[in-house]
Amino acid sequence: MYRMRVAVGSDAGAIADLVRARSAWLTVRGLGECADMAEVYGSQAGDPTFPVWVLEHEAEGVVGCTTHFGNEALPPWGFTEEERAEPTLFLATTFTAPNPHRLGRLIAWWSLDHAAQQGLRWVRRGTGQEQLSRYYQEAQGWDLLRVAERHDVKVYMLQRQAERVLGLADMMVGRGL
Repeated sequence: MYRMRVAVGSDAGAIADLVRARSAWLTVRGLGECADMAEVYGSQAGDPTFPVWVLEHEAEGVVGCTTHFGNEALPPWGFTEEERAEPTLFLATTFTAPNPHRLGRLIAWWSLDHAAQQGLRWVRRGTGQEQLSRYYQEAQGWDLLRVAERHDVKVYMLQRQAERVLGLADMMVGRGL
């Protein structure tokens, strides 16, 4: 059984460990690495300026994390002024432990549902990896809003309308993952 909860300071080590594990997984596949940021991401747990959430499994502990920001965090180089004014949950720094269960999709579905319950209109995210952008579009139903340039790197800006997710309760207990 899974549950999403706000991260606390004692989650720092578990978050850093899962970032390192995901980094190793990415490196083997030639998709980059992020291990040098593991401690930084872990240290954000419990910091009120970083609204970090963790996906926790009843037996395995913390198996994923993400950060939810409001529309004020939408970067002006990636979103228009009108988009930045819309009620939005900005999904950032999502990591899962390597797994066969599509836990990243579970975090995304939970975030869509959570945003809808909060009365928000959009869930938006960005990635600097074209392959990840394609995965988000093809496997998770995100729409590519635009490709922006940031420090000579292409950043793929994506969005989905916030919505209640039917079957989310079943997914949280491990059915339908």
